[in-house]
Amino acid sequence: MKGVFVDSNIILDIFLDDPKWADWSESTLERYSESATLYINPIIYTEISIGFERIEDLEYAVINGGFKMLQLSKEALFLAGKAFLKYRKNKGTKISPLPDFYIGAQTAILGLELITRDVARYQTYFPTVRLVHP
Repeated sequence: MKGVFVDSNIILDIFLDDPKWADWSESTLERYSESATLYINPIIYTEISIGFERIEDLEYAVINGGFKMLQLSKEALFLAGKAFLKYRKNKGTKISPLPDFYIGAQTAILGLELITRDVARYQTYFPTVRLVHP
């Protein structure tokens, strides 16, 4: 599978025209889209939905942005649970798995890169994932 996962913060930078990050996020996506498929999953879809009033507008943006939706596999869900256990053992305070665990696990299982600005958690719990970040 040739592609790259795109974290919600990158997509929202563009959709919401973030003054600090929109240019970096847009140029990075443009560069990667020339040679790879841009993937999101249901977690990312949910997170980016906050930038839209209507689902039709979100769907239009996802399609026109060239993003392809991948469903979460059982293997990714299992790995997300294991990462969450490690997080709890490291004194993490959340009582259910964080969205980044699902995203990181799916990226790791598929052997893809992840474009993100949230580096620390991914590096800690998914050290095999190659991160593309500012």
